[in-house]
Amino acid sequence: MLRRDVLKMLAALAALPTAARAQGAPLRPADAGAPFNAQTVKNRARALSEQDYALRPTIPPEWQNISYDQYRKIWFDTRNGLWENTNRPLRLDVFPPGLYYPRAIEVNIVDEGTASPLLFDLDVFDRTDQFPDLPLNEHMGYSGIRLRADLLSNNLYTEYSVFQGASYFRGIGTGEIYGLSARGLALKTGDELGEEFPDFTAFWIETPEAQDMSVTVHALMDSPSCTGAFRFDITHGDVLDMEIEATIFARTEMDHVGIAPLTSMFLFDATDRARFSDFRPNVHDSDGLLIHNGWGEVIWRPLANPTTLQISAFGDENPKGFGLMQRKREFSDYNDLEALYHQRPSVWITPRGDWGAGVVTLVEIPADLEIYDNIVAYWRPAAPIAAGAEHEMRYNLKWGADPSPATPQLLRVTGSAMGGRPEGGLVMVIDFEDGSALPQDLEAVEITLRSSAGTTTEGILQRNPETNGPRLAFTFQPEGATFSEFRVQLRVNEAPLSEVWLYRWTQTT
Repeated sequence: MLRRDVLKMLAALAALPTAARAQGAPLRPADAGAPFNAQTVKNRARALSEQDYALRPTIPPEWQNISYDQYRKIWFDTRNGLWENTNRPLRLDVFPPGLYYPRAIEVNIVDEGTASPLLFDLDVFDRTDQFPDLPLNEHMGYSGIRLRADLLSNNLYTEYSVFQGASYFRGIGTGEIYGLSARGLALKTGDELGEEFPDFTAFWIETPEAQDMSVTVHALMDSPSCTGAFRFDITHGDVLDMEIEATIFARTEMDHVGIAPLTSMFLFDATDRARFSDFRPNVHDSDGLLIHNGWGEVIWRPLANPTTLQISAFGDENPKGFGLMQRKREFSDYNDLEALYHQRPSVWITPRGDWGAGVVTLVEIPADLEIYDNIVAYWRPAAPIAAGAEHEMRYNLKWGADPSPATPQLLRVTGSAMGGRPEGGLVMVIDFEDGSALPQDLEAVEITLRSSAGTTTEGILQRNPETNGPRLAFTFQPEGATFSEFRVQLRVNEAPLSEVWLYRWTQTT
């Protein structure tokens, strides 16, 4: 399943009319329910982990075999949203099964200590006369959930978060459009034997009160290697805030675990423009990995689209935070009237508690089209999780234009570019923002520049008249090397003036 296809499909569904037929039956929980408390999902996940993994049953094959165009002919009628026409601050929608989603999820609504299921009802969906008449079976259900709120205080309830497909979920700040995704857990990403994708198989949504600014969503995760119990406390706004608590129950020893994983797309920018014939100057959902490590360094790693799979590991202990960022925020940065990449969110992860030793891992996968998500970033603990163990993790996710903590004492990297020289080698250019700490006389700025292979010039620092910030340019000669790791930082009086710029150059021809 390509997440990009799914996002394109959902965008198309959102553009369809919602009044093509008479209103159906609104969503409502079943009359019967079961007790629910803070331990319910955790107890269920623990019990499930003590059993052998089993695939859930599927919906009828006729639903699985419909085409993309046919799936677009059915969509949720938002007039049927849960809590529609009430004073609740939230509207809950569901997505139809089929196509990419052969197994239904369980959806429960929690109210006053009782969890009641949302049973499948085809009439909550709108559809055209071109949607086929398909059989139903006892395994029918919904494929995901969507949260909507009155974000602009105009009595229009618009979406801000979606949970659909494997353990993927997405969020946006007010006024943004969907871009990168998060996941509950990443397992064996980049392994030769293949990646394992856990599923969120059940959700419990707590009924909000009229005055609530947040909503709580619980999720049960299942996979061959483990189960998990998740709690999401979600607060919408200009920056969408998710406070996440989870307990993982290991069925087997887990030696390649990705905690707080993010998945994004990077096709090209000014670092590899020659590979793509395109009218747009940049095409990406994220342009860099930002790390605030446990030793106080701020690292900016521009993303790349290599010709072979690349995995980078940034060793750390108790990281302060990391995330995939979309720093280019102007329409002119992309010149794209449809994708609107300048409105895609960045995501910042703040660990809670002691995460110990491990590595921030960046996986860059070759891609030739923007429909592929080819970037993954996550925290990988140094120690494996033993079979039968329980592993707790807590962290915060923020979705917005730039939700990372401000570091006014350090100049941010605003752009990276490189290109060939007629006489051989590459010219590499790094732009930094202007700032109060920047000396008027750039000769007072020290340049630290290292490469693991090849040779570089000392570098020239000039003021960029467009930004008033400094631009560093240097020449790199590979001298037969097929890759080289770069580390660059500006300093004044031996103290950091800028973020640390890290980059891995790889030979593309």
